[in-house]
Amino acid sequence: MKLWDKGYDINEAVARFTVGRDRELDLYLAKHDILGSMAHITMLERVGLLASNERDTLLGALRRIYSDAVTGEFIIEDGIEDVHSQVELMLTRQLGDLGKKIHSGRSRNDQVLLDLKLWTREQLRLVADDVRQLFDQLQAQSERYKGVLMPGYTHLQVAMPSSFGLWFGAYAESLVDDMTLLGSAYHITNRNPLGSAAGYGSSFPLDRQLTTDLLGFDSMDYNVVYAQMGRGKMERTVSFALASIAGTLSKLAFDACLFNSQNFAFVHLPKECTTGSSIMPHKKNPDVFELTRAKCNKIQGLPNQITLIMNNLPSGYFRDLQIIKEVFLPAFQELRDCLSMVTYIINKMEVNEHILDDPRYDLMFSVEEVNRLTTAGMPFRDAYKKVGMDIEAGRFTPHKEVHHTHQGSIGNLCTQQVASLMQQAYDNIGFDKAVAAEQQLLKD
Repeated sequence: MKLWDKGYDINEAVARFTVGRDRELDLYLAKHDILGSMAHITMLERVGLLASNERDTLLGALRRIYSDAVTGEFIIEDGIEDVHSQVELMLTRQLGDLGKKIHSGRSRNDQVLLDLKLWTREQLRLVADDVRQLFDQLQAQSERYKGVLMPGYTHLQVAMPSSFGLWFGAYAESLVDDMTLLGSAYHITNRNPLGSAAGYGSSFPLDRQLTTDLLGFDSMDYNVVYAQMGRGKMERTVSFALASIAGTLSKLAFDACLFNSQNFAFVHLPKECTTGSSIMPHKKNPDVFELTRAKCNKIQGLPNQITLIMNNLPSGYFRDLQIIKEVFLPAFQELRDCLSMVTYIINKMEVNEHILDDPRYDLMFSVEEVNRLTTAGMPFRDAYKKVGMDIEAGRFTPHKEVHHTHQGSIGNLCTQQVASLMQQAYDNIGFDKAVAAEQQLLKD
């Protein structure tokens, strides 16, 4: 079944090539396609294009199909082109010609746009919740180990005193910025394209504000041409938010691999979170972090992939945009898997509380000595020179106590302030509105 069928067949190889992976990928979108149809026919009844009893019959059938989509029983049958065709076919089988009325005033173009936006905003909420769980674990570990010093590095050379409180906490605060960017992506996503049809509107008297309200969108994409131009742009914008989170995870994964190695031995990963070697019986490899690093580096390339697919397209719809789904839809679960694994292992991670017993780290206290001499009255540059000469002559003796008190330093992590920033970033997104609207639409 093809929604554009005109009574003739096309070459079978052409059909397979043009459909591509749509039947597989459209299963991601099934329940959101049904939600969109429910809002659309509610609007059609309001503007006089459906009778109220027709609307009620269609809504009942769509709710049953939605239940199948939620439980995984919804399938796109062989020979059916996409999710939109499958839903319309199921309605027509149940209700006859009434099932065909759901397409009035819309095109597959705005159906796809709508499905992608509804699906993406749900996925952003799930990712945001996963980010918060990792954030909470990082903050907990930051507080747990805030008094344990570790070397800080510049140029991979021992530099100055740091702490595990700072290390864990740094990644927590990085996630705050990631959440802020994710919120911006959500608000760009959460605008209603339904009613733009093929990109030029409809001669039917559609009430686009009603479908906007029914689906819990912040507003609509007002200009119907821009609504179509937003396809690809929305995915690219969201992919930057995913890439930002992936960048934080990738850097954390690199640190974890480095710090877990025998040459550093800063952290200890639980053995049940490592893998072994087929030849070396002593090996406990940090494969989870290595795979996280690779997967997240791949996700950081997603904005560029989407840009290259859509970059030279003029206004209007082109089939090129179909390919974006192939790289965009699976990225969410891949990122969520990484977030889940990292959260689990961070919770289990233990730190070496005796790193500074090793004299190789003595020189990281050189700045502390310069500051101590400066506080005692010696000019800073003179103190710097003295400590440098003492180091060269082998006379430097470190004082291993630090007294950093300013905001964000070793002795003042500002954990609660960072937690407040995260809560504010999350609350500003406003997920509840969309969730409530969808639940209301599904009520009998």
